[in-house]
Amino acid sequence: MTTRISRRRVLTGTAAAAGAAALLPVPSARAAATSRAKRTVAVLGGGMAGLATAHELVERGFDVTVFERKALGGKARSIPVQGTGKEGRQDLQGEHGFRFFPGFYRNVPDTMRRIPFPGNANGVHDNMFALSSTRISRNDGRSDIIVPELTSPGGGLTLDVLKETLTGLVEQVAAIPPAELALFVNRFIVYVTSSDERRLGQWERLPWWEYVRAEGRSRDYQAIVARFLTRGLVAVKEQVASTRTVGSMGQAFLLSGLGLGADGGLARMLDAPTNEAWIDPWVRYLTGRGVRFEVGQAVEALEIDSGRIRSVRVADSAGRRRTAEADWFVCAVPVERARALLTPGVLALAPELEGLKDLHTEWMNGLQLFLRRTPAGLGEEVNFMDSPWQLTAVLQSRLWDGKDFRRDYGDGNVADCLSLDVSDWDTPGILYGRPAKECSPAQVVQECWAQMKDHLEDTGRSVLPDDILHSWFLDPAISWDPAAGRNANDEPLMVNTVGSWAKRPTPRTGIPNLFMAGDYVRTSMDLATMEGANESGRAAVNALLDAADSPAGPVDLWTLYQPPELDGLKEIDARRYRAGRPNLFDIP
Repeated sequence: MTTRISRRRVLTGTAAAAGAAALLPVPSARAAATSRAKRTVAVLGGGMAGLATAHELVERGFDVTVFERKALGGKARSIPVQGTGKEGRQDLQGEHGFRFFPGFYRNVPDTMRRIPFPGNANGVHDNMFALSSTRISRNDGRSDIIVPELTSPGGGLTLDVLKETLTGLVEQVAAIPPAELALFVNRFIVYVTSSDERRLGQWERLPWWEYVRAEGRSRDYQAIVARFLTRGLVAVKEQVASTRTVGSMGQAFLLSGLGLGADGGLARMLDAPTNEAWIDPWVRYLTGRGVRFEVGQAVEALEIDSGRIRSVRVADSAGRRRTAEADWFVCAVPVERARALLTPGVLALAPELEGLKDLHTEWMNGLQLFLRRTPAGLGEEVNFMDSPWQLTAVLQSRLWDGKDFRRDYGDGNVADCLSLDVSDWDTPGILYGRPAKECSPAQVVQECWAQMKDHLEDTGRSVLPDDILHSWFLDPAISWDPAAGRNANDEPLMVNTVGSWAKRPTPRTGIPNLFMAGDYVRTSMDLATMEGANESGRAAVNALLDAADSPAGPVDLWTLYQPPELDGLKEIDARRYRAGRPNLFDIP
């Protein structure tokens, strides 16, 4: 059974039980909304949050214009490598980072089902498929762990896979002392039985490193439990990562793996480049419903009149400026862009937005390595657990069903693409001894290549021979300054540090016609993700509907699943927390 979160509860920032009643029929919602004068909304930003906001508003009869500085889709978009397509082929496809859809995503899949796609009964949602396997790769001669999805056809369970996986598991168990394994199990049990009050009042203020008691533990305990679960998955450093955030994500992954609170399997990917499979159909659908897109328009200022936002000032790439008026405004630009809009006049009316200035960003950007041949034995997804730069990668030929690189992309000599996420830009690498922030683009490529080989070829086999590399593409958000010897990043990622929840805004602000959407807005997801951005857009629309006294039906919101079987223990913990006592299972 599912429960919808009402607009009133969204406005007070409280959480509700997970919910998913079907969206009210669009025709009746639109008819109700258009029974009165149509209202205009300016959505500032065309990333995940902005597109989700526009989707829900236009289906409720609002007149929507989206202003986007760079490209629709934001960090999720595909990035064509201009000029690489030859003889009728498409350009090779770059990306800010590969798209990964955990099973506990619920809001994003709901949106995807409502985006038409030719031949798909469930719209672009049918362009997702469950990962059949993931490889956890270790270095120093240790066997990798390959986790096959046994319920999927062709899941990849062979005798070789079974042998390597069992060997790897035995090695990991042997590498971590039994007492440390017991410690981690205990810390996980403490978290899942902690009440919401304790999670927000105690674990939100404690770094993950301290929570799992990593100091003085074995190297493998620190690498797996502390470092990989933070830098490798959410790009935040373990010494400053909020335990509440890391614990919630760990619980969500575990529960979705058990089929609880999940839309699909443990994880899914798209079967084509993101723009082909999702963003372009989405933009076509919204355009057909009447949304106007103003791309290449950077929002520079919010202009105030009589305690409200009267208009926004936007500028194109040539510096030409103009103002755009609307009845309502939804700020869906990234946090570093939103901060630039916080003038003294804005903060005087909405002082709660001051906390945006203290939110922290890190780098998590993509690198695509285009290959002349498909490397053997890699599978779909690889986690390079011991890499200093916390690399993860997908092999796109294993994902893009029906695509043939030589036929469809590039110059006919590219057979595959290894798409990497570089999650740690501050730790020195193994080749140049410098962090990624201090490496030129070519050095970033060479360092990533060396770190992958350090994992894949540490047992003597050849997986990535140097002649296999055809070309590469680094996320253009990364720009190298030779004089300074450093990179800059135009698209950083907001990460949840200790105590950051109190500084994040709710969808509704002190300015009556200004609302906030973005992965930094308070949501149940509590992490900078596509799901968090989508949820925030839905919450912003509900706040706007309430402020506008709109007769249109509210937007459904899904929150992270909380198993009712733990309610009794969490209630006991709530009483213990109020009495100043530790969790029942929290041993010294």
